[in-house]
Amino acid sequence: MKYTPNSPAVVKEMLDEAGFSSLDELFTDIPDTIKLKRELNLGPGRSEMEVGRELKTLAARNLNTDDYPCFLGAGAYDHYIPAALDQMLLRSEFYTAYTPYQAEISQGILQSIFEYQSMICLLTGMDVANASMYDGASALAEACALACANAKGKKVLLPDTVHPEYLQVLKTYAISGRMEIVTVPSRQGVCDQEQMLALIDQDTAAVVIQQPNFFGNLEQAPSLAEAVHQNKGYLIMAVDPISLAILKPPAEWGADLVVGEGQALGNSLSFGGPYLGFFAATKKFLRKIPGRIVGQTTDLEGKRAFVLTLQAREQHIRREKASSNICSNQALNALAATIYLTLAGKGGLQAIATRCHQLAVYAAGELEKAGLKLKYEEPFFREFAVLLDDPAGANRRLLKNGIIGGYELEDAMLLAFTEKRSKAEIDRLIAVLGGKA
Repeated sequence: MKYTPNSPAVVKEMLDEAGFSSLDELFTDIPDTIKLKRELNLGPGRSEMEVGRELKTLAARNLNTDDYPCFLGAGAYDHYIPAALDQMLLRSEFYTAYTPYQAEISQGILQSIFEYQSMICLLTGMDVANASMYDGASALAEACALACANAKGKKVLLPDTVHPEYLQVLKTYAISGRMEIVTVPSRQGVCDQEQMLALIDQDTAAVVIQQPNFFGNLEQAPSLAEAVHQNKGYLIMAVDPISLAILKPPAEWGADLVVGEGQALGNSLSFGGPYLGFFAATKKFLRKIPGRIVGQTTDLEGKRAFVLTLQAREQHIRREKASSNICSNQALNALAATIYLTLAGKGGLQAIATRCHQLAVYAAGELEKAGLKLKYEEPFFREFAVLLDDPAGANRRLLKNGIIGGYELEDAMLLAFTEKRSKAEIDRLIAVLGGKA
């Protein structure tokens, strides 16, 4: 028996109301080339035990980071997730409501979001943070939209060292005509500050810097912050949360808006998502940042309590009047990040960041000893690009040797090193890349 959420009569009524004669007409925007054009090959019904066995067989065909050392980064990283984290995520008081409008029955999730916001502010040095966003890319796009809405101009300057997927999302937002995206070619794997400075003018709403950038290199931006502020624009920084344990926080760079991908904070790779984007800002944007803000107060009995605050309800229910169409947040992913930061603590996070950097430095040195050269000579945090004639072929060799390699660039491979990697794993990686295995 096929399952359908609505009867044929109800489906027809809905189509008639929308002005369509069939479901095919409703989905006419979907290209024919990607339509299945046949029934799903699900086979006959099976018992729970049989389905479980089949799913395990299918899952076993995937490569996973439990069985293979992973050097693939490029925005998502294989960090260790403490065993306590998953158990704490299962506690019901943390997810008493998905949309916590009713504060009286949502204290668990509201408190967890409040703590999350507080930790993001501590990491970034900013004044306020929201309740998280879909991912790092959408967080950056929303930050640029916010800057353009509050500056005289609408030009957004950014180097091509920003993550290419972030840039794609940003260009999609720019279709609205409210932003003009200007991508500036980089120099030796970092922002070309001279060219960026020359392009900053009164039409510049924002300058974007990613730290570390997509290639893993560390950027320098003090002069950019001063220049964009002189022209009444804003500095937006997209940052890696793990790196903030040992790098200067964005607030000290003069950043006005700070965003980033929070996957590294206790969230598994999950073959690409779901992840979460964090978003922090100065007090100036307190009532303007997208998404939700949870505040702390006291109830009628004087007890500590938490509520949604400082946001117009239009932000969530009236798209035509909202300053942003971000109306939800990655609450469970943000909770995971909160638990992760709590378990690690300040000292633990510094130790994790330091180990990542030390392993990357060790790997870079050993690669050079093996006759391989780094693509750039810039300082890096935990990721760098190594020059290779055939990156795709190198990845195939690594896979045959039980290693998940790096992100393929045109003439190089982007390799990431987290605290999970061991010296033996790195040595094996270098042996394969150097042709000795």
